[in-house]
Amino acid sequence: MPTVSTLKVVATARLDGAVYASPLVLRDAKGPLIIAATENNTLYGLRNDGGAAWSRHIGTPVDGGTLPCGNINPSGITGTPAYDPATGLVFAVAFLSGHKHELVAVDAETGNVAWTKPVDPPGSHPEVQQQRAALLVSGGKVWVAYGGLYGDCGPYHGYVVGVATSGQGNLAIYQVPSAREAGIWTPAGLAADQSGHIYASVGNGAETNPDAKYDMSDSVIELDANLNVVSFFAPSTWARENSRDLDLGTTGPVLLPGGKVFVAGKAGNAYLLQQRSLGGLGGRVPSIALCTAFGGAAYSGGTVYVPCTNGVRALRINGTTMTPAWQASPSGSPVVGGGVVLSIDARGGTLNALDPASGTTKAKVALGGATTRFATPAFGDDGHAYVGTENGSLVIVATS
Repeated sequence: MPTVSTLKVVATARLDGAVYASPLVLRDAKGPLIIAATENNTLYGLRNDGGAAWSRHIGTPVDGGTLPCGNINPSGITGTPAYDPATGLVFAVAFLSGHKHELVAVDAETGNVAWTKPVDPPGSHPEVQQQRAALLVSGGKVWVAYGGLYGDCGPYHGYVVGVATSGQGNLAIYQVPSAREAGIWTPAGLAADQSGHIYASVGNGAETNPDAKYDMSDSVIELDANLNVVSFFAPSTWARENSRDLDLGTTGPVLLPGGKVFVAGKAGNAYLLQQRSLGGLGGRVPSIALCTAFGGAAYSGGTVYVPCTNGVRALRINGTTMTPAWQASPSGSPVVGGGVVLSIDARGGTLNALDPASGTTKAKVALGGATTRFATPAFGDDGHAYVGTENGSLVIVATS
């Protein structure tokens, strides 16, 4: 993509609801096609001038006042959609009035609905399950992860649900075996390796007794394509972290070269794990005291950029050694490209371009509206970046 030399808002598309999901940037014969999703359960295909190529309303979102807890109102499409180049479909999960989650597949070119499918696991309680994690396409399936609502109310569980990209067949389901909680909720979602194994970071569970049987909470879990557990890692302090809500479920697993897996969580520690052998319960794995992290980390050229609550942190990776480098002020989930690290300062309502070597701010621009805590920008390949806001806008930023 072009080298980022400036940040300038060039257009703003007005949508029908708050944007929590990251935009997707595709390309067709007419140029960039930006997919945006709103909490009003509407998907958009947009152009660089802010014009809509199409829009598709999926159904009435859930009135947040009808939920036992939570902080999104209305609650519609929260998790970032996924695109499948093999079928040309965009997949998103809509939370529909009546408290039900439905996976919808739309044609990326036209917005026409190809199929829909209910994706609430049997026996679950959809009114306390939130689909915040980004969707994943891997191995001919769309993978959907669930956690709980803000406030951790009700009998929710962590689930991974797989659906064939054709929409046919039964749901594939994995449930974290905690008695309650242990949600898979990080906005960054699941990750998949080249063999189709799926990696999930899991939040705090209900068990707080260190002498009790371990319940797979506060962990990173590696699943095969049939949702069998291949390996897992959890710190020996899992029960104490559960009791203090200091878990590993706040950032998504980042797959690194050499079969490494990076993850950081609320407790302040970062871990470097090995695929196929993540370390088990209390495993002695490379770790470092780093920061409290929320969102999605990025990786490029031997450096992981971590969304710490006190600002993005650069962490050099060399073999099994992690060395902290710089720290910058914006705390939003970073993306890397065009010679910069992009991160949103949600409090200041700005998009920031940071020097990947030093963290120095090279450019920044006001977005004209507040963003969510986990808002993540998206890069295009033609000199633009895209940010969704809480006031229902997609902000289009020229970067060169």
